[in-house]
Amino acid sequence: MSEKKENTAKTEVKKAKVSSPASSFKVIVREIVKDKIALTAFIVIILVILFTFGGSLFLNKEQVTETNIVDAYFGWGMNGHLLGTDDGGRDIVKLLMMGGRNSILIGLCVTLICETVGVLIGLVSGYYGGYVDAVIMRIVDFVQVLPALPIEIVLVTVVPKFSPLTLVWIISLFGWTSTARLMRAFVLSQRGRDYVLASKTSGSSDLKIMFREVLPNITSMLIIDVVLTVAGNIGIETTLSFIGYGLPTDVPSLGTLINFANDPVNVVSRPWLWLPATVLLLAISLSINYVGRALQRAGDARQREN
Repeated sequence: MSEKKENTAKTEVKKAKVSSPASSFKVIVREIVKDKIALTAFIVIILVILFTFGGSLFLNKEQVTETNIVDAYFGWGMNGHLLGTDDGGRDIVKLLMMGGRNSILIGLCVTLICETVGVLIGLVSGYYGGYVDAVIMRIVDFVQVLPALPIEIVLVTVVPKFSPLTLVWIISLFGWTSTARLMRAFVLSQRGRDYVLASKTSGSSDLKIMFREVLPNITSMLIIDVVLTVAGNIGIETTLSFIGYGLPTDVPSLGTLINFANDPVNVVSRPWLWLPATVLLLAISLSINYVGRALQRAGDARQREN
């Protein structure tokens, strides 16, 4: 009898294992490993992070940005400079490390602010609906129709004591709207579900339902949005720095390096000034996009399994 009970228990455990859906982490890993391009992109992202953040740990900002006219415009591999030097004699490899780190950090900080604001507004708008939703969405519409880039350029110009932190806040002013709309759509799809109605019936507060019940159910979509938004925010910072309205001149970034391509002489005769930063930016953007697509498929697969 005891053996029969044990066998029955084992069978039930096996059935439970077979029927239970895979965890979100396992689904994400499965989708990335299955897609060779996404796997390569993920490895590239790891290498870029090691190169920029790991390499910057061994650099001193004052020494990297110190001007030495005697070493100006060394080409590929000349005098110990692997990728040459710029017009101030600064080593391109070191500028690339610090510039890449600064651009990625700004992209991450802007994403953190935009996602936090967007999630809060999307949760409130989608959960309450009705007049609250209508008012919030009209405000979102108003912000979205504003010409973001010209306004950002004006703000960069007029703000006193401009710093990287100031740039983060300026870019964040316009970046939260798409996240708010996306989260609102997901919350609207959840607000009529049984678990939400049951929580309301049991007397749970709105805040508890929003943050403890609804938010965990849209986390996978939030992760996908975060990944894709990071790439977009790095691109915005690089664009502003490229046209001369981004980071201060003494702070390296990918945009300030690519800015050398504004001079036709540099484009033709000194490609080491702008080409490495351009390649690094492309690698970051494409890799994040491919990994983001894999995450999107993982999110869809997870929803189907649920």
